[in-house]
Order: sequence, then C-alpha cells, then structure tokens
Amino acid sequence: MKNQKHILVIRLSAMGDVAMTAVVVKVFVAQNPNIKITMLSRAFLKPIFKDIPNVNFYAADTKGKHKGILGIYRLYKELKNLNIDAVADLHNVMRSKLLNFFFSKTSSATLDKARAEKKALVAIENKVFKQLKTTHERYADVFRELGYTIDLSKLRFAPAKPLNKNLTEIVGSTENKLIGIAPFAQHKSKWYPIDLMEKIIEALSKNKNTTILLFGGGEEEVSQLNTIASKYNNTINIAGKIKLKEELLLISNLDCMLSMDSGNGHFSAMYGIPTITLWGGTHPYAGFAPLNQPKGNSFTPDLKKYPHIPYSIYGNKILKGYEHAMRTIEPDIVVKKIIKICNF
Repeated sequence: MKNQKHILVIRLSAMGDVAMTAVVVKVFVAQNPNIKITMLSRAFLKPIFKDIPNVNFYAADTKGKHKGILGIYRLYKELKNLNIDAVADLHNVMRSKLLNFFFSKTSSATLDKARAEKKALVAIENKVFKQLKTTHERYADVFRELGYTIDLSKLRFAPAKPLNKNLTEIVGSTENKLIGIAPFAQHKSKWYPIDLMEKIIEALSKNKNTTILLFGGGEEEVSQLNTIASKYNNTINIAGKIKLKEELLLISNLDCMLSMDSGNGHFSAMYGIPTITLWGGTHPYAGFAPLNQPKGNSFTPDLKKYPHIPYSIYGNKILKGYEHAMRTIEPDIVVKKIIKICNF
C-alpha cells in the first residue's frame, strides 16, 4: 500500500503478556488498516499473530545472536532494513530500551508500567485497593501516544475456523459443549488446589453432552493432567499432544474456558470465548484480567479472611499464612457459572 506507515511493536516476555499484546494489536490493525506492523517477540510465539492482517512476525533470539548489547545492536541493524517509521515499546525493559535507543531517530512511545500504583495495590500496610488501568489499555496508550486512535471496546471476532482432522480425532464429537480447563500457571500462588479442581471436573464430566479439555505444559503438568483425565468421563488431556498453533485453533472453538491468572485465559479472550478466571495472590485490580470479560467471571479468595490480597502483581511469591487462600473459592460456584455460560 502506497505511503503505508510501518510500526515496530516490541514485546519479548512471557506467553500471557504476549497474548495480551496480540489482542491489542488485533484491534489496532482492524481500526487502522493502513498501518503495517512488525511484531518482535520470541520465535515460539509466532502462531499467536498468524491470523492478524498486516502483521509480520520477527523472531528475537535473545539467547543467541541477539544476546547482550552487541546482539541487540545486531537486531537493530536487521530491523532497520525494514524501513520502520515508529517504535511501540510494549515491554519497557533493558533490552527494549536499548533497541529504542538505537532507533533514536525514529518516532517512539513506551509502555507506562505504573510501578508506584501497583506497589500501593500490593502493599501490606496502607494498601490502596482500587482498580488500576488495565494492561490492555496501557498497551493501547502506547499507540495513542504515537498519534493513532484505538478503542478496545470495539473488538470484533471472526467465526472460528473448524477443527482440523488431527484435533477432531483427539476431541471426538464436536457437537458436545467444549469446556477448556487450564489448572496451572507459571507461579504456584496462582494454582487452584488440584483436589478442588477435580471436584469441578467431576461435576462437569457427568453431563454426557460435554467434553472437558485439559490444557497445560511441561512434563509434571502433563503427568498430572493424564492422571486426572483417566478418572473422569468425557475428559481429555490436551497437554503434550499438540503444538501452540493447533492449541490456539482448539481454544477458538471452545464454549468456555476456565483458567487461572495465566496465558490461557488471554488466549480464549482473544477469540471472544467466555473466560472464567480464578485468582490467588494476584487480583484483577492489577489490570491483568482477560479483555472484555464480565467482572463476574473472575473469582477471588475471601478478602475478609485474606485482606492482604493482592500481595503480588505477578504471583511470584506466596505470603505466609495465605497458602490456602484459594480454598475459599468454592468449586460449586465455579461449576454453576460454567453451566450458566454453556447453557446445559
């Protein structure tokens, strides 16, 4: 396209953060169709952006040829050849700052991480317990700073593509209600107790017109999910069987997703799937809830019993005495919410 502006978007980190980035980029290109995006992230995350128009993916090898200062300079030289008009830094870490420095003659905007507000939210003393601006809106603000308009409330979803032959063989009848459950997260403070999760699975599995699909990653999780799947009817472990590209296709066909404060919840929201999230030491007020999901889809522990929640923004620590906080989220209320969403 003649005179098409070209924006480099940087987000190098965890899967959940990149999934949130993808939703915002999806809205942005839909509302600014004359803009070309080069998305810079880790290679294995490329499938997340596959179906977004006007987006090319560029893999950053931060553990190899793009490692360190010289590596980032090498990355800059590669990207410079793409004729970048502006840089949207949605990460705001040392690597992205350095890359931005090399692009100093190019228009740029950087994510505001609101560190002071988040510190106040997780404080034990003098906590300021209020809803912060969502991370999605903070990402959108970066594009706004570059001079573009973006309205995240107007996210539109295309009909899901049908499952391929491999997924159909794994899942079986696609006439059933497909319920995804992702019981794990990067940090254990965000894991719902597995015995309570099994109560949810057991209750849902009793409906013969329902198929429960378990999502996870890593050998330990795969082993646990295999054990759980073997106990209950209509329950299939997906973990370890398919790659990210097929996992996203499967998620886009779900009727509902039950997730922790983790990437799977952002994947399902990206496709407009009703998404229920369970929270532990973190809280939706920090701004990491899946995009455009009702507040009633987020379940938190009893804050009267556990008033210091949230005590962590990312869930990378467990506060003493709060190890069992998530047990105050009753399995029955989660089951009832899923039944209401799926209408069975």
